[in-house]
Amino acid sequence: MNKKQKRYEALVNIYSPDLYRYAFWICRDPHIAQDLVQETCLRAWKSLDSLLDDKAAKGWLFTILRRENARRFERKQFSLVDIADNEVADDHDSSEEMDKELLRRKILRLADEYKDPLLLQLIAGFSTEEIAQQLNLNKNTVLTRLFRAKNLLKSSLSATTKSSGVAHG
Repeated sequence: MNKKQKRYEALVNIYSPDLYRYAFWICRDPHIAQDLVQETCLRAWKSLDSLLDDKAAKGWLFTILRRENARRFERKQFSLVDIADNEVADDHDSSEEMDKELLRRKILRLADEYKDPLLLQLIAGFSTEEIAQQLNLNKNTVLTRLFRAKNLLKSSLSATTKSSGVAHG
């Protein structure tokens, strides 16, 4: 086994669980998440020589994954369905699952400038410095965007609970 292959396998073994968890959170489909991780690994293999510092590998791989996910939407043409023509099944078993799904939907509706740093912090576990480096922002901008993202989520969730008459606590 050559040096490049050993380096690649070490990176994949270390980071593939984190990559899969992040990919699954984004797409909510285990098959698509696996495809995203596989495409990420393929692109990482092809450009492994461009990774100069192994300490930056996690951010580098997550950047590849985010870009690969974006490519998925560039290629795909969605067919639109009129929701009024379809019945929606109520298959939620618990209010906890409904709360998780509501939070997930609210996060996904955030503008990318707020959603990306929030997901990188919550799902991938990146520090503020790592997020700043990955998104080519300064640390204060990341902190501001995280603060605003959390406030937008609080406001959005408050509005939803008030409009539906749901009270927690």
